Amino acid sequence: MKKLIYILLLALAAGMTGKAQTAAPPAEGKTVSLDKAAFLSKVADYVTTREWKYLGDKPALIDFYADWCGPCKVIAPSLEELAETFKEQIYVYKIDIEAERELAALFNVRSIPFLLFIPMGENPQYVSGAVPKHYLDEIIHKVLLKQ
Repeated sequence: MKKLIYILLLALAAGMTGKAQTAAPPAEGKTVSLDKAAFLSKVADYVTTREWKYLGDKPALIDFYADWCGPCKVIAPSLEELAETFKEQIYVYKIDIEAERELAALFNVRSIPFLLFIPMGENPQYVSGAVPKHYLDEIIHKVLLKQ
């Protein structure tokens, strides 16, 4: 019985350690998963205000996806590469629509992948579907970086 309790306590401690690690700041050049709390603090606080106000200090790209989505899996490596390429200039976030249904509903996500581009000081724009990397690169330059 003592052994079972010890194993359960170890498992609980390991689970708590894993949660603490996911709360740590992400490494630059990687896509970052957002839940509702992170979205409210990093992107927009839609709970306290109805007006769009982006909270980030550089433009962002948000990928709304699901683990079961084939096209989402196809573009995921491109998004990782773009996060690395533009790590100094933009944030690349991802939101699992299965886990964060409220966020998906907030942006009226009807099909995935759904990519939300958030320029500084402007309203977001979106693209639906698995678009090629070169097209994403072009949108980043034109919409997010204004080049």
